[in-house]
Amino acid sequence: MSFVIALDQGTTSSRAIIFDAAGRIVASAQKEFRQIYPRPGWVEHDPREIWESQVCVALLALKQAGLNGGDIAALGITNQRETAIVWERATGRPIHNAIVWQDRRTADVCDRLKAEGMGPLIREKTGLVPDAYFSGTKVAWILDHCPGARRMAEEGSLAFGTVDTWLIWNLTGGERHVTDLSNASRTMLCNIHTGDWDDELLRILDIPRKMLPEIRASSEVYGETHTPAFPAGIPIGGAAGDQQAALFGQRCTAPGMVKNTYGTGCFMLMNTGNTPVVSANNLLATVAWKIGARTDYALEGSVFIGGAVVQWLRDGLGIIGSSADVEALACQAADTDGVYMVPAFTGLGAPHWDPYARGTIVGITRGTKAAHIARASLESIAYQSADLLECMRADSGIGIGELHVDGGAAVNDTLMQFQADITGVPVVRPPVLETTALGAAALAGLAVGFWKNISEIGDPTPVEGRFLPDMSRERVERLMRGWKRALERSRNWIET
Repeated sequence: MSFVIALDQGTTSSRAIIFDAAGRIVASAQKEFRQIYPRPGWVEHDPREIWESQVCVALLALKQAGLNGGDIAALGITNQRETAIVWERATGRPIHNAIVWQDRRTADVCDRLKAEGMGPLIREKTGLVPDAYFSGTKVAWILDHCPGARRMAEEGSLAFGTVDTWLIWNLTGGERHVTDLSNASRTMLCNIHTGDWDDELLRILDIPRKMLPEIRASSEVYGETHTPAFPAGIPIGGAAGDQQAALFGQRCTAPGMVKNTYGTGCFMLMNTGNTPVVSANNLLATVAWKIGARTDYALEGSVFIGGAVVQWLRDGLGIIGSSADVEALACQAADTDGVYMVPAFTGLGAPHWDPYARGTIVGITRGTKAAHIARASLESIAYQSADLLECMRADSGIGIGELHVDGGAAVNDTLMQFQADITGVPVVRPPVLETTALGAAALAGLAVGFWKNISEIGDPTPVEGRFLPDMSRERVERLMRGWKRALERSRNWIET
């Protein structure tokens, strides 16, 4: 058994990547699945498509590598985190589509919680702010809007899970209903200080404890695969939310180390060691991972629309044929010529937490061309990330030496250079950008002894690209002033 497989279940696609003992990629496969938009601001997935696509790519990766289940020492899972799924325990049938982390339908519930003064309590217990981003209000919405659901939940007939739980349930043939602490910490139902579901929060949101999974460590064997759809007997050795897995995969295991993942959204995490840091700047305190008896924490800032703005240029505006074309188009303009894009398509995440903001383009003139829009879109990703980094500096009091990056949009040299310029911090890009999957594989491999410690998993310090700040502070300050003005134009756009 010379390999570990990671299932990387993301917002727009499912991937499977096989790693060898040196942490090198042996094979990978990816498959997109449907995005369902029932109403403006609502985003759903079909849980069955998530499961089927994940099995499909795992089997494809095994075939590509010429391997079978007997060659795999462990399986690790990493996943889109706050997406909520509720299903029948007896049949495994979802009672509603998965409500995706981007979905804003419960914004009014969160407004009510804040108006009732629940914000400080929720922040103290969970490290989170009341927001539709998190799973708790999504679960309550499903129970309130599916006939008979609340009664079934109270009887213990329904199971709730984030995507890791859904995959583990199916991989084990319904034998294991578990989640790891990093995913549990994103539900707004888990007390990050005790590491358990919080009865007071469950009572506030009216969610029966019976439907919740058991919370386990991020690196331990939960069970073995046991389903006709997949090779049997593979230990499921670890799980972590995608951003926490990326932090681990980037070897950001010491306090003060920071990574930013450029995916559908952008997610910046700073390791804060074994103590959660309460943010004064609307960032989140979250669990990074739990290994053995030790829990590590992180400060996190979440940008809802990162790389997805490039998908919008492709699918919405049609000004590029593929996402890879955006850099060439953006480079046709030396700068944005005063154009700013605020991609608040589903509201603004940290540090603003404004579900009523909407996408805005300002500064357009008769001379504005597609290249300016493309460049402004790329720069919007960097501006949002710069806002998060500044908050982390203030909250932690730690000087940030460099920013580790990964994710699909991190291949874009123009974006990475602008990110270094606008933050004033060197940007470090590893040769393998699949650090999310590597983190999941590492957690699983450690659980079964495939690796004794993280230092065995290849060279922890390879660098493919290092981008150094090369912009005057005067220009940076001028650009950031323009960004903040544009940001204000997008705020509170939807009338409530």
